Amino acid sequence: MQGASILVVDDDKEIADLVEIHLVSDGYKVFKANSAKEGMKIFESNEIQLMILDIMMPEIDGLTMCEMVRKTSNIPIIMLSAKSTDLDKIVGLSTGADDYMIKPFNPLELMARVKSQLRRFTTFNGTKEKEKEIIVVNNLIIDVENHIVKAYDEEVKLTPIEFKILSLLAGNPGKVFSTDEIFEQVWNEKMYEANNTVMVHIRRLREKIEVNPREAQIIKTVWGVGYKIDG
Repeated sequence: MQGASILVVDDDKEIADLVEIHLVSDGYKVFKANSAKEGMKIFESNEIQLMILDIMMPEIDGLTMCEMVRKTSNIPIIMLSAKSTDLDKIVGLSTGADDYMIKPFNPLELMARVKSQLRRFTTFNGTKEKEKEIIVVNNLIIDVENHIVKAYDEEVKLTPIEFKILSLLAGNPGKVFSTDEIFEQVWNEKMYEANNTVMVHIRRLREKIEVNPREAQIIKTVWGVGYKIDG
């Protein structure tokens, strides 16, 4: 998505400048903010396609800002943090982020993730003709072309990653997918080590589409194997 507008929100000026240099060199339009308050103003007054968001910021932190953005938008959000534990990643992803990178990070890896997230975002917002499809299964209606999901006749807002996971499961009713298979098909990367990324996104999906997430009726767990949506 050449020329996409990207918002970088980080109170560390050196990091924000470094990210800007690499983004601009790849042809992106960059907006910068050194606080969540400033970032929200930019976000609300410009058409932003992706956000790179630092977690640790004064006054309003990145987790809170992510939740604020998710009330109105499903743009990809990549979180940056010096915290590297699994719990920190889970918290970051649980607020609605699509990806999580640990500081210090390789700028080239960040650029690769930016391109990957933008590719998914444009794909699942109806820009590809081949994806004109409606999936109806187990109290779900998924309009793939227009990125609309209804569960029990109520429309729900999903991030691009959540949408792709749900479409994968609903598009293959009855098939059980392991967490590795889900990760590799949704992220288009091989999973080399165990992590909780898929489980976090499944949990968030259930919170959005299930009547009672603790007794899931749509996305079912097949213990020791993976997840499925029955036909």
